[in-house]
Amino acid sequence: MIPDPAAAIEEIVSRYPKKVAKKRQKAMVMNDPEQKPEIQANVRTVPGIITQRGCTYAGCKGVILGPTRDVINITHGPIGCGFYSWLTRRNQTKPEKPTDENFMPYCFSTDMQDENIVFGGEIKLKQAIREAYEIFKPHAISIFSTCPVGLIGDDVHSVAREMKKELGITIFGFSCEGYRGVSQSAGHHIANNGIFNHVIGTGEPRRIGKFQINLMGEYNIGGDAFELERLFEEAGITLISTFSGNSTIRSYAHAQSADLNLVMCHRSINYIAEMMEVKYGIPWIKINFIGAESTAKSLRKVVEFFDDAELTQRVENIIKREMGKVKKVSKEIRPNLEGKLAMLFVGGSRAHHYQDLFRELGITSISAGYEFAHRDDYEGREVIPNIKVDADTRNIEDLEVVRDESQYREDLEKKKKLLEEIGYNFKEYRGMMSEMEKNSLVVDDISHWESEKLIEYFKPDVFCAGIKEKYVVQKMGVPLKQLHSYDYGGPYAGFEGAINFYREMERMLATKIWKMVDPPWKAEPEIVGSMNINV
Repeated sequence: MIPDPAAAIEEIVSRYPKKVAKKRQKAMVMNDPEQKPEIQANVRTVPGIITQRGCTYAGCKGVILGPTRDVINITHGPIGCGFYSWLTRRNQTKPEKPTDENFMPYCFSTDMQDENIVFGGEIKLKQAIREAYEIFKPHAISIFSTCPVGLIGDDVHSVAREMKKELGITIFGFSCEGYRGVSQSAGHHIANNGIFNHVIGTGEPRRIGKFQINLMGEYNIGGDAFELERLFEEAGITLISTFSGNSTIRSYAHAQSADLNLVMCHRSINYIAEMMEVKYGIPWIKINFIGAESTAKSLRKVVEFFDDAELTQRVENIIKREMGKVKKVSKEIRPNLEGKLAMLFVGGSRAHHYQDLFRELGITSISAGYEFAHRDDYEGREVIPNIKVDADTRNIEDLEVVRDESQYREDLEKKKKLLEEIGYNFKEYRGMMSEMEKNSLVVDDISHWESEKLIEYFKPDVFCAGIKEKYVVQKMGVPLKQLHSYDYGGPYAGFEGAINFYREMERMLATKIWKMVDPPWKAEPEIVGSMNINV
């Protein structure tokens, strides 16, 4: 049974100024899976707090378009922005042929200098586009705005239109300045809108296989998508496009050919899934391929949609074979890890999905939270009508999507209605809280200070987060597993991925080295200050 974390919350907020304490307390809730509490999410970080979050640009370029190999992604801004969003998440890709376009090894940036900030950077952007085209001859180029671009008023969209006309290729821009939204989530939304507007449906619909899907919100970190592609191929399921691990712009253009959209990371990609259903009639379901049991459950849900006896048999054979391997390794490793404690603060779905893997090992997730989630990622999609629309949300365009009469799939609309009548759930996501234990602590946008105090309170055996937290946490004698980039591991998706994760956790948690870490602050006094002015 998880102890009541009220004392930990009280100690944390007592160090904050009054207004900050009030705001942060709304973002820390004791979970009750039966009566999910309301949590504050998707609000701006308090200035001065060391947050885990990234910026809008990072969500647009680094997350959504970064793993797409056949488009030249030009960062219009300082070189640091372009470099930081370039392959830092270990997105992998595998062109079908050696001669196929793959621009992911390159970092493209206009490298704006002081002169460009003063006099404008549009001329330099045009030069960069021409240079990229002359060297690489791509069929598509995208442009990403950074903070200074928005401040000085460079119009990347007019540049994109002009250069598209000049070069005769697909060129489009994103107004994804880092400050535009609360977090990476705003960038996801902007990228979804751009891809939907400029790419999806521009190619002719095509029928390659009997069962066609799009996989959404899977970014091929450490090769995750390769493992899922292996399963789909063996089952006889045709993957039209992945958004956006191991992906191409060309595959996006035919995405309307799918019969079903599978949404993995709900936060980053649900916008495209919703818009494709309105325009093309393609339904979507929430799935999770992190964890062996979750993978089996998700495959069965896909099979249930297609309702084909041969497909069902093939998938059941795959599950039986793969689960046999998984259970053999689990039987060996679980006794060494059962009863240990985990904390997860990462992403907009990963902190939820990876709890399934920990559960399979007998590890309890005592506290978790997201960096860029909205309330529905915690409490479930049923709360969406009650979420307040604030100024930051209005700052991102909501596209007006209409039905495409020439490509709309009425057969899929009818199929969806029939399946719903027998209890099949489409676009259902019950959120992270529904699967966490009672009294577990849920924290949105956790800070470094809060992380340190909760580690002291819960004494976890493993902490999952990102690179910014990694070495601070490990100096406290707690191993940290990066779930943004997987450190140097992976894949962790699917059945083989589960086995990899089991072995990784055994390697990290079975060693005694972490208890021998002697951080410098053990021997040095802590400098503590207090504030008496409440503003």
